[in-house]
Amino acid sequence: MTREQAVQRHRELAEQIRRHDYLYYVLGQPEISDEAYDALYHELVELEKKFPELITPDSPTQRVGGQPLEEFRHVEHAVPMLSLDNTYSESELLEFVERVTRALRCPFVPMVVEPKIDGVSISCRYEKGVFVQAATRGDGRVGDDVTQNVRTIRSLPLRLLLASPPEVLEVRGEVYFPLEAFRKVNEERIRAGEPPFANPRNAAAGTLKQLDPRIVASRPLAIVFYAAGQIRGLSIRTQRQWLEFLGKAGLPRPERFWFCQNKEELLLAVRELDQLRPALPYETDGAVIKVDDWTLRERLGQTAKAPRWAIAYKYGSAKARTRLRSVTFQVGRTGTITPVAEMDPVFLGGTIVSRATLHNFDEIRRKGIRIGDYVFVQKAGEVIPEVVGVDVAARNGTEKEIVPPEQCPVCGEKLQWEGIFLRCPNLNCPAQLKRLLMHFAQRRAMDIEGLGEKLADQLVDTGLVQDVADLYTLQMRDLLRLERMGEKSARNLLEAIAKSKKQDAARLIFALGIPHVGETLAQELCRHFGNLNRLAQASLEELQAVPNVGEIVAHSLYRYFRDPKNRRRLERLKEYGVNFQCLERRLPVGPLSGKTVVITGTLSEPREEIARKIEAAGGRVASTVSRRTDWLIVGENPGSKLQEARRLGIPVMTEQELRRMLS
Repeated sequence: MTREQAVQRHRELAEQIRRHDYLYYVLGQPEISDEAYDALYHELVELEKKFPELITPDSPTQRVGGQPLEEFRHVEHAVPMLSLDNTYSESELLEFVERVTRALRCPFVPMVVEPKIDGVSISCRYEKGVFVQAATRGDGRVGDDVTQNVRTIRSLPLRLLLASPPEVLEVRGEVYFPLEAFRKVNEERIRAGEPPFANPRNAAAGTLKQLDPRIVASRPLAIVFYAAGQIRGLSIRTQRQWLEFLGKAGLPRPERFWFCQNKEELLLAVRELDQLRPALPYETDGAVIKVDDWTLRERLGQTAKAPRWAIAYKYGSAKARTRLRSVTFQVGRTGTITPVAEMDPVFLGGTIVSRATLHNFDEIRRKGIRIGDYVFVQKAGEVIPEVVGVDVAARNGTEKEIVPPEQCPVCGEKLQWEGIFLRCPNLNCPAQLKRLLMHFAQRRAMDIEGLGEKLADQLVDTGLVQDVADLYTLQMRDLLRLERMGEKSARNLLEAIAKSKKQDAARLIFALGIPHVGETLAQELCRHFGNLNRLAQASLEELQAVPNVGEIVAHSLYRYFRDPKNRRRLERLKEYGVNFQCLERRLPVGPLSGKTVVITGTLSEPREEIARKIEAAGGRVASTVSRRTDWLIVGENPGSKLQEARRLGIPVMTEQELRRMLS
């Protein structure tokens, strides 16, 4: 074969393989058998071996992944990747429509409804039809360059199926783990003795951030596009036209989308999508509603966080039906007994679920749950499985009542009722102590790095720690007796424990795990009393004089510091040199002085960092929205706090707006 013949044959093979990839991976309509496809691919590989100069970045053979990277480099987006405002109710969706029509001064603006795909946001750049770069959303302005990893995704064309491609085309969408592939991969991992992935989105995100592209190539990720970034050499006027263009270019797009010309059609489309969700190949948690006309979008503009011409409508949590086989009882950090449903495994929200919280015995009675019932399960906040109802019609008479235990399932102590909660009163109960140790050592408390769940279990099970104060008596020889504890790890842990003695007393107050006392209240108590000794001696009246301390919290503090075991714990901590003084009694002065701030949603940096910046500006960070809240800081995917803030008329601020205020 001459070189001219090789060039011609290489072009033919590459075009055929690209077309068959599109038919198979995007449309799901293969025209040839796997054997015929493999023959074409093998011929291309052999041709490139004989003529290596024919290998190009967009060749179908270049998907296997290159050498591992040391780190991801950063990429600045030519057009910022914004997030979307969310709503959970049809009434708020119609309010969005009203805002749009009012701004544009027209009765209704045609809109497009698309599935809200629960994947990893991605931006892919094509130059003259050839794939050149892929980047994650990052903070919306700068993302990670994941080009090598995205190149391995078979549904992504490395060259657009266009005779005259635009000069520059940035397409945006989601990388996802197809649900059927996710199930198979998890089954293989379980058979191999490896832990299964938690859910498809986490699996996709973790895979995409692998530094070795060969690992990415071994996992069946997929991609779908729906939005545009930078475009040069192409004129698009509407979202419908854009989605049609994606199909012509060979780019995966949503299976279904709806064009709506009035409010009734819009609501019908949103409801129809909800019914179709189980049949889609990817996880969806809602619908995205967009103004169809791109010119009108420009007129509507955007905020610092989100476009004004689009909104995400979130559906309620998915439910699954399964059988409750038994109930076990867990002991929490403060001794509260939580009943847990042990169920037949069921697929829910992307994971296999076999356990779910029943919250408390009052909830069990209210819902009428019995052992042997077929129950409905959903994920509270899309994370924690909970039993939300019973299929009473499926009962056959063999179901049994759930009886509260009389003794602690861990230490055997007689349990006590406190209102609707059943508690173990033994402060030295091993289960409580393990959870208290982890709470005590966490970053926001005493910040003892290296003291995690497994080490806490070992310290308690071996008897080395029978109270949190025992941490300060540990020595090298004690730690070296533990499993998987080397000399370096033991030294690091002892240094972290020694360092924790100098922490502010506010951190110690929070670390003690006093019921109803969170991080912010601990800081207020510390500033009010000046040191832990004065707080421990305070009367009920003195405690109730502290801002944000009500009767319940005051009694909780009073009881804690009057308990002989707790008083002995404090004496020992002081004896071992743990700081009891409030190191900073004055509130910083700044733009948020005297303001109470609540945070919700996913932010561009850890929530603790945002909270520290707010406090440094004089603000107070609270955990729940109330009439005392001055601002709600909203990140991506906010929860019910946003709805409560809107109900109470609390001002809402984006992370970008907060930054501007603080600067």
